[in-house]
Amino acid sequence: MARKRAAKKIAANKKGAEQIPANKKDAAGMFPHLMLKEIYEQPQAIRDTVSKHVSGEVIFPAELDAIEGALASFKKIIIAASGSSRHAGLAGEIMIEDLAGVSVDVEYSSEYCYRSTHADADPIVLVVTQSGETADTIAAQREALARGAKTIAISNVAGSTIAREASAHLLTYASNEAAIPATKSFTAQLVILHLFALFLARKRGRVTAEVLRSRLARIAELPELLENSLGAWNSQAAECARQFKNVRAFLYLGRGVHYAIAREGALKLKEISYAQAEGIPAGELKHGPNALVNEHLPVVVIATCDDADPDSVLRYERTLSVIEYVRAEGGKVIAIANHGSREVQRAATHTLFVPATTELLLPALEVVPLQLFAYHLAVLNGCDPDRPRNLVKAVVTE
Repeated sequence: MARKRAAKKIAANKKGAEQIPANKKDAAGMFPHLMLKEIYEQPQAIRDTVSKHVSGEVIFPAELDAIEGALASFKKIIIAASGSSRHAGLAGEIMIEDLAGVSVDVEYSSEYCYRSTHADADPIVLVVTQSGETADTIAAQREALARGAKTIAISNVAGSTIAREASAHLLTYASNEAAIPATKSFTAQLVILHLFALFLARKRGRVTAEVLRSRLARIAELPELLENSLGAWNSQAAECARQFKNVRAFLYLGRGVHYAIAREGALKLKEISYAQAEGIPAGELKHGPNALVNEHLPVVVIATCDDADPDSVLRYERTLSVIEYVRAEGGKVIAIANHGSREVQRAATHTLFVPATTELLLPALEVVPLQLFAYHLAVLNGCDPDRPRNLVKAVVTE
């Protein structure tokens, strides 16, 4: 019965799914592709990551003991990462700055070694990589250590090079991710960065014990919110993909922490469907990119909102005006919005809805329908989402 229920969840993909070799079908179980299977594994990946790093109201009970001195004296944080991991880092930057009041810079791993030494900043360098074997990120960590900085590695592989060489290691418990595109490892990174932001906020006296309990409770809700939404998202994303099957270029827009998810959504589409996609801050549209807007260039807009956060409400209102502008210029809009957001639904061409949660947790929800949209568009165009051309799971040479 469980297999039948799960099979119904992916029925919307039936029209676009290609015939796949028996050995891949066995590996993916009831799913036609490993990527889709791993998208559906995200609730468990988040659940496991949280349970391993939170004990009662204590975050990272012992994982950061090795750098306790640095945590008491550092001046700033530098995040070095590449690809999807860098997009998680961009979201983490806002989480850490907003919750802990710490200055954060996000660097491309491939650029870090060629940048200034940050000698006067006494930084902690946070390196983020799914595999733990990414050559650029390993090089960035080694350079940071050579400069005298303490490092914290976030990876999904316990015995990886980056984990062994780091001053401290925070493991994401997303289990093995076999498809090349990052899905469950990405959302696990978002969650662990959120936990790190809360850890620093509590350590620096920026949140009370009561606020911490409340925020941890909201994080604990994420897996169920995802599980309850995946079926609808899959169907809606498949329908959107059918509508835009022949489109070869997209713009993705987001504000604040959601800009990182616009970047990640665009990257997923490029990686697996080979369509051109660019993620930009929503407020930058009129500073040049709007020259591209017409009926042939769909614009994907993240227009979610935390009603309890005045800054989030303001960002939402400004983003709604961008959707209305794009529609007035003849453009088509795929929007990611909160359940019940009639304003967005009226303004956009297509709307995919996500449940309500806090502003800094919304990214872990809104990225999933974007993953599914990229997946279905790829399959409809005859691409293999598990093994995109020219890509490897871990970039082990610079």
